[in-house]
Amino acid sequence: MHRRVVIGISGASGAAYSIRLLELLAREGIELHVAASPLGRRMLFEELDIRHFKAEDLVGPDLADQVTIHADNDFGATIASGTFQHDGMVVVPCSSNTLNAIAAGLTGTLVQRAAAVCLKEGRRLIIAHRESPVSPIDVESMGKLQRAGAVIAPLSPGFYMMPKTVQDIVDFMAGRLMDQLGYDHDLPVRWTGSTPSSS
Repeated sequence: MHRRVVIGISGASGAAYSIRLLELLAREGIELHVAASPLGRRMLFEELDIRHFKAEDLVGPDLADQVTIHADNDFGATIASGTFQHDGMVVVPCSSNTLNAIAAGLTGTLVQRAAAVCLKEGRRLIIAHRESPVSPIDVESMGKLQRAGAVIAPLSPGFYMMPKTVQDIVDFMAGRLMDQLGYDHDLPVRWTGSTPSSS
């Protein structure tokens, strides 16, 4: 493994998912390369009051050296090249607009271009879609991307761990995304089975 991950942040609600995943990966010593669309940056501000798209604002000053920020219009960035080796890319949260653009092969933003590179190079691309309900176009795009090799991982948390807080719900999905990347974690996402009580 290269211990290097690309994170794309688009303009769907759910900024907490991206920030928690970044924090978990950075704590594991993973090198992170992050790009966000303008609407993704707006969601970071509106939902988490993150005013500046800087490494220290995303993961804190202690982990900032793990993060490289790329401008979404910088097509000369390393992550835009197929020669850039990494363990995978997660688009989280992924809007329907970004989902459909990637499925159509559009590369108008760095997030879209980096995702297209993953598909053409056969690298892991995880689409963490977070919109509901989905349109027939969204469903078709999901199928198209899955056939192209992407993992479709909707941000649909399970409740069998009996979450008590919003953070518990965020942690569940962050842990599932860590699983998809192949990294260990200790978040409570594992189902261990249960025995129903007899009545």
